[in-house]
Amino acid sequence: MRRPLLLMLAYAVTPFAGASSLVLVNGNVYTANDAQPRAEAVIARDGRITFVGTSGDARRRAPANATVINLKGRTVVPGLTDAHAHLEGIGLRELAFDLEGTTSVVELQLRLKQRAAGTQPGEWITGRGWIESRWTPPAFPTRVDLDAVVSDRPVLLGRADGHAVIANSLALKLAGIDRDTANPSGGEILKDPGTGEPTGMLIDNAVNLVERLVPPLTEADRTQALEVGAERSVRLGWTQLHIAGNSFAEVARLCRLYSQGKVTLRIYDAIEGPGADAERLIEQGPASVKCADRLTVRGVKLYIDGALGSRGAALFEPYSDSSSSRGLLVNREDELLELLTAALRHGVQIETHAIGDHGNRIMLDLYEKAFAAVPANQRAVAEPRWRIEHAQVLHPDDIPRFSKLAVIASMQPSHAISDLFFAPSRLGTDRVAGAYAWRSLLDAGAMIAGGSDAPVERGEPMIEFYAAIARRSLEGFANANWHLEQRVSRAEALKMFTIWPAYAAFQEKERGSIETGKLADLTVLSADIMEIPEAEIVKARAVMTVIGGEIAYAK
Repeated sequence: MRRPLLLMLAYAVTPFAGASSLVLVNGNVYTANDAQPRAEAVIARDGRITFVGTSGDARRRAPANATVINLKGRTVVPGLTDAHAHLEGIGLRELAFDLEGTTSVVELQLRLKQRAAGTQPGEWITGRGWIESRWTPPAFPTRVDLDAVVSDRPVLLGRADGHAVIANSLALKLAGIDRDTANPSGGEILKDPGTGEPTGMLIDNAVNLVERLVPPLTEADRTQALEVGAERSVRLGWTQLHIAGNSFAEVARLCRLYSQGKVTLRIYDAIEGPGADAERLIEQGPASVKCADRLTVRGVKLYIDGALGSRGAALFEPYSDSSSSRGLLVNREDELLELLTAALRHGVQIETHAIGDHGNRIMLDLYEKAFAAVPANQRAVAEPRWRIEHAQVLHPDDIPRFSKLAVIASMQPSHAISDLFFAPSRLGTDRVAGAYAWRSLLDAGAMIAGGSDAPVERGEPMIEFYAAIARRSLEGFANANWHLEQRVSRAEALKMFTIWPAYAAFQEKERGSIETGKLADLTVLSADIMEIPEAEIVKARAVMTVIGGEIAYAK
């Protein structure tokens, strides 16, 4: 017999304490509220906004003993929300062997050699963050590359996208992987076309063949990662983060951290599925397990395919740079459909990772079948607000279906400025037209919830905002065929990280814009991102993060 969800997570929680009243004056306020788009001042009392208007009126209305802060012209926006991230992964990246920014196989080897110097013989060496798209040549590393540096202990290094790893020969041997090992369902063991021997590259479900041998993280490791990841998020100006797939064990850790006052960040959570935890949430319904009103558990995160960079994204036609591959489907459609219909009946939100045009088509078809199988009068929630996470490469016929089916496109603008260095070669000219198609989706009536997919990307709000409006690399580069017409306006980009993620979390009446009565979640920035030149946006920083009317971070 399963334990009731709310009992299982019945940790003692305490409300967040702070100044009962906060008054911000002389600000440059962008409200994301079309009825009152601009203001100078905001008053928050007992966690909610009680006034939005001029500085003079705010001073006259200021409650007794309020904390009054003169912003001196600093820009205020609604509390920024990262609608797709992996909190534990963010923390682990901060604490562990980070390979981000590796510029070549030689540098990868150098970093590995330095890391190995601090480990013991036989100890696993693990890390994440390399991406070969800017290397010369832009080719995956091999086990031979790793063996040249470390051969006496197992090595497993993850690509930045989290969908592929490179293993050295010892790690492959320990996992029993050789030339005769068959690909697992939903995964691929890359092999040398000449010798048939494994190259060391493992894609999607094949990663598990080796990863299962790595000593697991301790409870303390995981808890520390969540705390560090949350602190970093608040420091960057995020007031809420949508976790795209975790477990009830992680939910329990978050509850303990909230109860100890170690996390102030709001979290909207989706449990990864299929699996026992996802089944439990569907069975219980979205009872919205909460800790101090800052944690909401309401969704189930699914996967249909892999990632574009590792050629795991499911495409209709072969990859332009690998004619033998069309990507991978990592779950069975019939099993997913059964889960989808159950989720509709119990009011659980579904969000599905779909990257390739084939993967996106499959999920839109499955969503449509589920909606038909469970009419509105049989659903626990009138508006299911289901999401496609990434929606990265779309067939033109599928773009209007997002609006037609009321499916939210949960997209990460930074993917477009990272992937521009390899996506054209993976997709070819024709398919690139439907990649990272923000403008086309908005024009077709869809809603976009903006996120970062950290730790795959940096997870910095100013990078995401810049990417959405510029669609260029941080250095200002874009290929001639990179479809700059898919850029969005600054007003739309602001909504992508404020009111639209709030809607995607069923919270648009509570947060997402600066309006009287809503939760006082605010981000104060060092520069006016709605007016400064594009190239300067990434230099802007959060100077204050306000969550529930209390200052969670100030520089």
